[in-house]
Amino acid sequence: MSEPLERGVAAIAASGINHEVTRHGPVRSLAEAAAARGLQPRNVIKTLVVRRAEDDYLFVLVPGDREIAWPRLRAELGVNRLSMPDAAQAREVTGYERGTITPFGSARPWPVLADATLAEDGRLVSIGGGAHGVAVTVAAADLIRVLDARVADVTDPA
Repeated sequence: MSEPLERGVAAIAASGINHEVTRHGPVRSLAEAAAARGLQPRNVIKTLVVRRAEDDYLFVLVPGDREIAWPRLRAELGVNRLSMPDAAQAREVTGYERGTITPFGSARPWPVLADATLAEDGRLVSIGGGAHGVAVTVAAADLIRVLDARVADVTDPA
């Protein structure tokens, strides 16, 4: 097992929430990831790293069928400017490569903001496990609770 994978899966296990680890081959799209995990695209969670200021980041959990509504996210965070770090910077601040990023076991414990749609219907969701082709399925409510995620309406349909 790779070090990021060990760290991500261990952190999820340590959280105490019920979870199921899924391993699948490489995927090239959200639709492929959803199919490999036996879920609808809306239940595959994209973990996006957003930069508020120098050395100030947060994770934004976005359902697969949605995208960040930048004006609402800026308003929610009370900032005028946000950016997405490049791949090298994202790896530096999380310890994970793009496509594998998860708040669990991150190199630094950045705050988490979950889109409000995740709290709507008691659904199961799949979040990255720290390595390509590895995901963890959990109850969205448990995910929000253990990550102490702030919940806000910050996305629009893709």
